[in-house]
Amino acid sequence: MRRKKDRKNRKAFTLVELLVVIMILALLAGVVAPKFIGQIFKAKRDIARPKMRNIESAIDMYILNTGGQFPSSLEDLLTCPPGLEEVWAGPYLKPKALLDPWDNPYVYVPNGTVNPGSYDLISYGADGAQGGEGDNADIYND
Repeated sequence: MRRKKDRKNRKAFTLVELLVVIMILALLAGVVAPKFIGQIFKAKRDIARPKMRNIESAIDMYILNTGGQFPSSLEDLLTCPPGLEEVWAGPYLKPKALLDPWDNPYVYVPNGTVNPGSYDLISYGADGAQGGEGDNADIYND
């Protein structure tokens, strides 16, 4: 008879049990979330360079097709510049490929400062502004 009475009284969690579970979940979230978010930013930085290599390959194809002429901007990889209709073999990339992992456009500098005699490709990082440290640091092609 006592067992039936215990079951009837024990159909839900007590307030103390719920508070303990909520505290445990909050502690876990406080420890795990910062590490998880840090990994997301690191992954985006790691993706930026391979995306740059794809743009570099497209620029190399453009230079090859146009007889050694560098593009004046990255838009030249998407649409034919005036006067190159007969040799231009593009589009060389999809427009989305010109965006870094933070959806900011890559910056193209035809007369490179980091790569003299060539060109620079730059991602300004998470903040999309020149300079910065950590996740906001600039990423250059090598």
